Amino acid sequence: MILMISGRTDIVAFYTPWLINRYQEGYVDVRNPFNKKMISRINFNDVEAIMFCTKNPKPILPYLKDIKKPKLFYITLTPYLKDIEPNLPAKKEIINSIREVSNIVGKEFTYVRYDPIFINDKYTIEYHIKMFDRMCKELHGYIKHVIISFLDDYKNVRKNIKVINPKSLTKEDYKKIGESFSNIATKYNMTVQTCYEEENLLEYGFIKGECLSRELAWKLTGKTNFKKWKARHCDCVEMVDIGAYNTCSHFCKYCYANYDEKEVEKNKKMHNPASSLLIGNIEKDDIIKQRK
Repeated sequence: MILMISGRTDIVAFYTPWLINRYQEGYVDVRNPFNKKMISRINFNDVEAIMFCTKNPKPILPYLKDIKKPKLFYITLTPYLKDIEPNLPAKKEIINSIREVSNIVGKEFTYVRYDPIFINDKYTIEYHIKMFDRMCKELHGYIKHVIISFLDDYKNVRKNIKVINPKSLTKEDYKKIGESFSNIATKYNMTVQTCYEEENLLEYGFIKGECLSRELAWKLTGKTNFKKWKARHCDCVEMVDIGAYNTCSHFCKYCYANYDEKEVEKNKKMHNPASSLLIGNIEKDDIIKQRK
């Protein structure tokens, strides 16, 4: 199996000590987000690769060489400021960490997500073009591929709609973004694609692809027996997420995985770095099943 760490929270940024404890002990337990008493137990011996998804890879850098599994990084880097991403480190610090990740795992396994894109009076298309160029320039030689997506209508987005204040993107807007981003990526020897978007921007030079394709999974593991991910409607291969919703302290205003900041604070207090679960501990009436 391929582990996803994590689409539900930023384990790398906030819970790396717990993750390393789990790796060293050889297994991790994951509570089902839709059936709280059901727990999947995953042995790291059954893990063929790890896909790290994070906005701040710095905490895990000292441990990467000790994790003896094929590793793939998707690092989200956006141009927004503290009004949208209140608890992120400085962008320069994130860029430096991306460079270090690339030096360790290789640029073919280090991806950047410029995600999500929205525009308003402050974050205009021209602003995005300028910042995308700056980002690609800073990461020239360290990454080969960028994935973008556009703002979705999540519960948290609706809650923060007055802060985000997004404008609807027109066909001309998509064209300008598509042509500009494609030209910038080419200038810095990179490719760019969308992440399962209705507006895939192929006509402007974007490439077609999945975030984790069968081809990429084969490059990571040397295996081809990965199933299509049923949990999503894209063509990515199946992954197993070990995170938990409402546990990320970045508090980004567009996030899909957080929708209750009070719940986040409550869950953080229940985190035990020595527990097999990210949040809380195994309870007497929990049902544990081995995940293969």
